Amino acid sequence: MPRIPSPAVAAVGLVGGYAVARWTKKRPLGGVVLAAAGGVAAREWQQVGGAKASVGLTAAYVAAFAGSHPLAKKIGAWPAVFSVAGGMAAASWAVTRGRA
Repeated sequence: MPRIPSPAVAAVGLVGGYAVARWTKKRPLGGVVLAAAGGVAAREWQQVGGAKASVGLTAAYVAAFAGSHPLAKKIGAWPAVFSVAGGMAAASWAVTRGRA
């Protein structure tokens, strides 16, 4: 089975989690999507970059989720989500590039 790059998984988890929560009006369901993608990404970060990379990027993933809330008050919900998803994808790529 082909591997999906961890930067894509992380970005899709943030965007998808928000989209599911918004469109279903069930925030816990969005949280399930967010957590599932985060788990898949963390496993990939562990395999590719080791424990330090996995812990650091998982912390960044949680911080991106949390940071999107105050950012949304300033720039709007979707721009905030896309901004943190892009930042998370860039961080993931920067840490894991060339290691796979």
